[in-house]
Amino acid sequence: MNGTEYKAGSEIAWYKVYPFFLFHMFMFGGSGFLMAYAGADTPLVFLFLHGGFAILIYTVFYFAIFGADEVKWMFINAGLGALGIYTQIDWLLSFFGKSAGDYSLARHFIPFLYYVLYTFLLRQALLDLGGAREDEGRRRLVENGYIGVSLAASAACFLLGK
Repeated sequence: MNGTEYKAGSEIAWYKVYPFFLFHMFMFGGSGFLMAYAGADTPLVFLFLHGGFAILIYTVFYFAIFGADEVKWMFINAGLGALGIYTQIDWLLSFFGKSAGDYSLARHFIPFLYYVLYTFLLRQALLDLGGAREDEGRRRLVENGYIGVSLAASAACFLLGK
């Protein structure tokens, strides 16, 4: 990054990572969300090429920046949180008079992966901004807060979607 080589998982200042990736991923993830759900006329092949390529690149960066163990846990947590993601996407779609059930599973794939990558980045940002990487007590506090807010958001989306 900027002519400096960092080992995977090594310390990189938060201001060199999060602002760029949060904005960039918000824009690409937003476009992937719109293409997936705005109209069924977006071909799945294009959706998978556009979103899949970007997701692959983000994942490579995540391995390089955060290390394999953190990325492994990102995918484990994604598997565990698939129902929560589904309820939140369903809630977002309700603003447009639609439901997640209106679309095939294939159409959800790219938005789900963007959601996983974005929430992973948010968790990493909270750990760094909270000074919780090296402080076990703070880390537990940040992680428990993150889990609590995530569960509350999923429950609220589920209840508001009914």
